[in-house]
Amino acid sequence: MTSDAQAEAGTAEGQGPVEISPELAERLEDKREKLFEKFEIRDKFPQAVMTEAEKRTEGIQQEIQDEAEERKDLRDMTTWTTDPIDAQDFDDAISVEERDDEYVLWVHIADVTHYVNPETNMWEEAVKRGNTVYLPSYTIHMLPPMLAETVCSLVPNEDRLAHTVEMHLDKEHLSYETIDIYKSIIQSDERLTYAQAEERIDDEDAPLHQECKLAFDLADQMHEQRKEDGSLVLNPRRDRAHTLIEESMLKANKAVTHELMWGRGVEAMYRVHPQPTPDEWSKALREIQDLDGVSIPGSTWDDPRKAVNATLEESPRRQLDKIQWAVMKVMPRARYMSDPFGGHHALNFEIYGHFTSPIRRLSDLINHWIVYSNDVPEDLVALCDRASDKQADAEACEREYKQYLEEVGLDPNAVNNRGIEVVEEDD
Repeated sequence: MTSDAQAEAGTAEGQGPVEISPELAERLEDKREKLFEKFEIRDKFPQAVMTEAEKRTEGIQQEIQDEAEERKDLRDMTTWTTDPIDAQDFDDAISVEERDDEYVLWVHIADVTHYVNPETNMWEEAVKRGNTVYLPSYTIHMLPPMLAETVCSLVPNEDRLAHTVEMHLDKEHLSYETIDIYKSIIQSDERLTYAQAEERIDDEDAPLHQECKLAFDLADQMHEQRKEDGSLVLNPRRDRAHTLIEESMLKANKAVTHELMWGRGVEAMYRVHPQPTPDEWSKALREIQDLDGVSIPGSTWDDPRKAVNATLEESPRRQLDKIQWAVMKVMPRARYMSDPFGGHHALNFEIYGHFTSPIRRLSDLINHWIVYSNDVPEDLVALCDRASDKQADAEACEREYKQYLEEVGLDPNAVNNRGIEVVEEDD
């Protein structure tokens, strides 16, 4: 048994799929269809969209070579992806270097708008869908999988078109010295799962060990700095691989929206998260303070976000969910807006937006188009509303489907991690 196989056997995924009867499978399908109707979620792609996607996947290697002269060639740079074990497409990769007086972090995002632009049926369909919807063991994609999982997926050892965010970071404060966003060609060296990335950080003899360790050390510093600056961290006990990716993506998203706002002064699809009222924050903190075994450090009461961070780190694990829920209840919903006014309260960023997931979020796809064309879609305000509403629909659909799984005796987490297998019952 390889070490990978052993690691996998110890995880939920290694236990094999959750087995259900044909009758239950039918009930689940029926429930999904009712939910799709209720939330206006489009499960099947129209034929015109599928035909277009199929055409865009033909002759791709030649097309990539033809693009080479117009783009920055980063194929020799060490680059890798890190995703869940069951990921179907890989839309972001990173590269990192430490220099005498700076860190350089490259976040490479699949160049989806090279294939999907406002002139295409796929774009029109993406606007209708708004995002990919993830139900346990069932995914409704925003883009046709035949495109998302092939030319838009940064698979290892294949040339791919990317949109790269190159960030030069000051070593002391990790502030941006320069931000450069450009079209590139990359070739990922390896596709790591989170578990593998975790191992690489420790294993000095493993490929990509130095890179993974450096990327994590940088991410860890960025994470600590973010907390110090007043960013709310509701999940303090994430493993190192998740921290590495999450912090790198936050840094890239922030860099792009700063560049759009300050560098170019253009409207974009910004992510705005209003703050709860002081009364709502007080209510949440009192609820947290009343939990058994939980105490909010006195020095942190002035800033509720710092108070929650400090409390989560020191509280018993059994109370984490209750602390998180107390905060979530008072948090207003974040929305997409064409004006960043108000900023992102939870992250404590003045300006923030999404760029790193154009395969699964309309907001990122549109921001890619704005960065590339330096032009804003005329209906940007309507698109912001659409993306916000469809995200709310997706979350409500997921919540109701998980609830139904529990009602029929299934564990949504087990179904999500292990998948489902329909098994005929013996006579």
